Amino acid sequence: MNAKKILVPTDFSYSGQSALGFATSLARESGATLLIVHAEELPIAYGAGEFALTPLPDADELRAMLATVVPSDPAVRCEHRLLSGDPASQIVQLAADERVDLIVMGTHGRTGLKRMLMGSVAEAVVRRAGCPVLTVKHPEESSIESKPAEPAAQP
Repeated sequence: MNAKKILVPTDFSYSGQSALGFATSLARESGATLLIVHAEELPIAYGAGEFALTPLPDADELRAMLATVVPSDPAVRCEHRLLSGDPASQIVQLAADERVDLIVMGTHGRTGLKRMLMGSVAEAVVRRAGCPVLTVKHPEESSIESKPAEPAAQP
């Protein structure tokens, strides 16, 4: 792979950290720069029959959190961006604007009702991005979900 710029969205979760690990390895091998981004969705609250914007998280606090998301290898170059709006749309637009070669992002692996209610940013990015997208599921999440339930103790 000959990537020069790899976009790594983060939601500050374990799956985001796993994706950063993969992206760091790829960037080290190809000499790419990581573009680490957090897209803060504008929260909308529904109450009394009207839509109202709820207060946004403090942008300075988000920037400080984002600044702590760095590659494990200090030799890998990185930049940070804080975006506001629909996360999938913002990620896809930034990838196009910056001409990134690859997006590496975590997925929470939600299924069923949780997925229907919460949606999937990763799925939307995969469908709409103009570049390849590598999704990474946190290893502990996948082993927990696939682990069979332990039998009940026998009296």
